[in-house]
Amino acid sequence: MPDSKNGNGIFERGAENTAYAKYFVGQSYLNILSREGVFIGNVTFEPGCRNNWHIHKADKGGGQILLCTAGHGWYQEWNKPARALRPGDVVNIPAGVKHWHGAAKNSWFSHLAVEVPGENTTNEWLEPVLEADYAALA
Repeated sequence: MPDSKNGNGIFERGAENTAYAKYFVGQSYLNILSREGVFIGNVTFEPGCRNNWHIHKADKGGGQILLCTAGHGWYQEWNKPARALRPGDVVNIPAGVKHWHGAAKNSWFSHLAVEVPGENTTNEWLEPVLEADYAALA
């Protein structure tokens, strides 16, 4: 049974996300669900955890889809207001869009990260979200 109070969502939380830890503020967890056809990872964020600003790049296609499964989180595109995320929310992120996502200050948050297939796809990791900007989110 999902319990977003301690980070348990529909899918198993997975191990500490050490491979990408340098691109996160706080602790995240990663459980790779599929590498066949489409890459899908279950990403779980402890309260207050979020990733840095980043861009999914591709010569053609690409981008990412977030399928929110547990807790309360945030998504923000550069120069736009942050959007609150709850279970059942879907975020379509086209290639080339600078953005970040993560947990609310007082809630665990989980989403499935679906990598949209494309040609020559890469991720460009950028600066952390400003602490004052994150702290201002309700």
